[in-house]
Amino acid sequence: MSTLVIVGTQWGDEGKGKITDFYAKKADAVVRFQGGNNAGHTVIVGENTYKFHMIPSGVICATPSYIANGMVIDPTALIAEIDAMKKGGLHTEYLYISNRAHIITPYHKLMDELNEVRLGKNKIGTTKKGIGPAYADKTNRNGIRVCDLYEPALLKEKVESNVSYINLLLTKIYDRPAIDAETIYQQLLADAKILRPYVCDVSLALDNLLKAGKNIVFEGAQGAMLDIDFGTYPYVTSSHPISGGATMGAGVSPKAIDYILGITKAYTTRVGEGPFPTELTDETGEFLRQQGHEFGTTTGRARRCGWFDAAVVRYAARLNGLTHIALTKLDTLTGLRTIQVCTHYELEGDVIDYFPASLTQLAQCKAIYETLEGWEEDITQVKTFEELPVNAQNYVKKLEALIDVPISIVSVGPERDSTIILDPIL
Repeated sequence: MSTLVIVGTQWGDEGKGKITDFYAKKADAVVRFQGGNNAGHTVIVGENTYKFHMIPSGVICATPSYIANGMVIDPTALIAEIDAMKKGGLHTEYLYISNRAHIITPYHKLMDELNEVRLGKNKIGTTKKGIGPAYADKTNRNGIRVCDLYEPALLKEKVESNVSYINLLLTKIYDRPAIDAETIYQQLLADAKILRPYVCDVSLALDNLLKAGKNIVFEGAQGAMLDIDFGTYPYVTSSHPISGGATMGAGVSPKAIDYILGITKAYTTRVGEGPFPTELTDETGEFLRQQGHEFGTTTGRARRCGWFDAAVVRYAARLNGLTHIALTKLDTLTGLRTIQVCTHYELEGDVIDYFPASLTQLAQCKAIYETLEGWEEDITQVKTFEELPVNAQNYVKKLEALIDVPISIVSVGPERDSTIILDPIL
């Protein structure tokens, strides 16, 4: 038995879907353990492009795929995603939903949008999918769980109680019309009926798989720099995308984890607001955006682009306890004559090798760069590390040395087969 946690080491969008798809072929289960449909994973297989938001990427390989308790689920959106997967020829009968996962309701999405408007220039830059308000209700102990959907009296009581509070906010603070609790209740009942065949105790199911010696892949969403505790707070997500979140979010013991693979883009991107020390707002940044197709899977928003930041990835390596790294989108850098890599920061005249907690300090950090030679050769068909141009090899080796974690995979294109395997792990 082997277990592998796959996490993002930057601000998300590192290519976790493709790497999860690669390991799903060797796995007996794939588990999403946090986030919701604010995340998007794109996997390209031949002529087909699959876009996932809540469903684990393992369904492409017909690997049993689990939506675990650490996620928040929009039932209507999940049903639409299941329907899209069926139309795409995927086997959704291998999908399972935790009865302990929390539900996103229409009022969560409404409050998410209104709160962003209220914040104005200080907005977080959320996807307005209701993720934060749903997690807030979970923490406030008035959330609605999947298991509640199958107790109509309890569900009705919870919806009416929550909506009565929301309506106070809407009418007294936001000057908006009240919403109807009965409409929401009926919609949840209808969605619950459709989702019922997928619902189970995911924690128990995973424990049985572990006892049977099966291989399990835990698929994270977002990235370490969006972690609610360790990311660039408050410009973060509302859950724990780091490896520690995998055991909590899936209901398994920390002792069950064997390997932790950090997915790292060969440069840096982020969406939303907040400091970004290596951001490029010039033609090079636009080159990376266009060459890397840096537009959000979920929102379509253009991503902010910048040079590789070793300070960020070293921080993520420490937080996650990374055993390996998968370097993605190396091909995007093709055509750049020189490439810069941020090795450290300068803060108030001092060179620092840590990531500041204070956003004020982070905004003051000046990236210290080392310049490497680029390459012109097309690398998308390369199958071995030795076939890469020498400068591309040197770039990979430099990043590995800066992070001090072995790079086990190098992705040289979006397709499933555009992958160089240095250490298969599983």
